[in-house]
Amino acid sequence: MRISTGQMFQQSTNSILEKQSATNSIMEHISSGKRVETAGDDPVAAIAIDNLKQKNTLVDQYEKNIDYATNRLGLAESKIGSAESLISSMREQLVRGANGSLSSVERQIVADEMRASLDELLSIANSKDESGNYIFSGNKTNSLPFAFNSSDEIVYSGDSGIRRSVVASGIAMQTNVAGDTAFMNAVNPLGDYGVNYLSSQQGDFTVSSAKITNQALHTSDIYTFNFIDNGSGVDLQVQNSSGATISTVSNFDATNAVTFNGIEVQLAGTPSGGDSFTLEPLENVSIFDSFSKALALLESPDSTNSAQGKSQLAQLLNEIDSGQNQVSTARGIAGNNLKGLENIASNHSEEKIINSSALSMLEDLDYAEAITEFEKQQLALNAVSSVFSKVGSLSLFDYI
Repeated sequence: MRISTGQMFQQSTNSILEKQSATNSIMEHISSGKRVETAGDDPVAAIAIDNLKQKNTLVDQYEKNIDYATNRLGLAESKIGSAESLISSMREQLVRGANGSLSSVERQIVADEMRASLDELLSIANSKDESGNYIFSGNKTNSLPFAFNSSDEIVYSGDSGIRRSVVASGIAMQTNVAGDTAFMNAVNPLGDYGVNYLSSQQGDFTVSSAKITNQALHTSDIYTFNFIDNGSGVDLQVQNSSGATISTVSNFDATNAVTFNGIEVQLAGTPSGGDSFTLEPLENVSIFDSFSKALALLESPDSTNSAQGKSQLAQLLNEIDSGQNQVSTARGIAGNNLKGLENIASNHSEEKIINSSALSMLEDLDYAEAITEFEKQQLALNAVSSVFSKVGSLSLFDYI
C-alpha cells in the first residue's frame, strides 16, 4: 500500500501532538501535586474525592456553628458566674445587716450596699452580647428581660425559649440559658405554699415546710393559722379564706405536723397565744423578690429584732439559698453544654484528619512515578520529532 506524502505528514503531526498533550498533562499534574484533577483522570476515585470534600465542607459548617454556640454559652456562663458570686456577697450583707447589735443607721448603710448589689445583679441579668441581643431573654432577644413593674417588683418579660445550633449530624446543642431558668423559678424551699408572718407575732417560731401530700384531697386556698392561749399552752385553729375553721389542734406541739385538705405543715419553735400567720400557694420563688423583701426588712425600724423579723429573715435566707442553687444549676447547664461542644469539636477535628488522609491517598500525586512517566513521554516526543524531521527532509533528488 502506498502512503502519500500528505498522509505521512498528517500521521507524524498527530503523533507529535499526542505526545505533547501527554507531556503537558503530566506537567500539569506535577505542578498541582494532584493525581486526579478531573473525573476523566480516575472516575472511581473522583467520586470518592467529591464525597470526602462534601463531608469536609459540612464539617467546616458544623465547626462554625460550634464556634457560635461556644461564644454564646461562654458569655452566658461568665455572666451567671458573676451573678453567683454577687448573690453570695449579698447574702453575707443580709446576715451582717440583720445583726441585732447594729444601729438603724448602720443597718441602712448595709441596706444601701445591698441595693447597689441588687442593681448590679439586675444589670447582669439584662446583659447583651456583641450584637446587641439580650443574653437571658430566651427567644425575645430584642426585649429587655428584667425590669421593675408598677408595684416596684422585678418581672421577667422574656420567654423560656431555647435556641439551638446544629453542631453534628442529628445533634442540635443548646446555645442559651433563658432568664426565668436562671433567676426566676427557684424551688420554693417550703414546698408548695409560702408563708406570711404577721407583725403581731410574739412567739419564736418558723414554718419549716408546707407541702401538698394528697393531691386528691387538696384544695388550693389562702389559709390562716391562729394560735389561741388555753392556759397551759396554745390551741391551733386553721381557717380558709372564707373564715371557716377547717382544722383544730388542741395543745399544739410543733414536733407534730399539721395536716388538712391534703396539706402537711411542719413548724419549728414555740408559738404564743395570739400569734397568727397565713399560707398561700407558691410553687417558685425569684431571687430578685427575695432580695427585695430582704431590703424592705433591713429598712424597717427594728424589724430584725422582732419575732416577725427573725422568722422572715430565716425564710428569706432559705429562699436566697434556693435562688442561688438555681443560678448554680443554670451555670451548670451552660458549662455542660460547653463541655459537650468541646468534645464534638474534637470529634470533628479527628474526622477532618481522617478525611484529609483519605483524600491524600486518592488524589495526591506520586512525584517519583510522575517524573519517570514525564521523562518517558519527553523521550518519546523527542524521538517522534526526530523521525518526523528526517522523514520530512527525504527527497528523490538526493539519490539521483
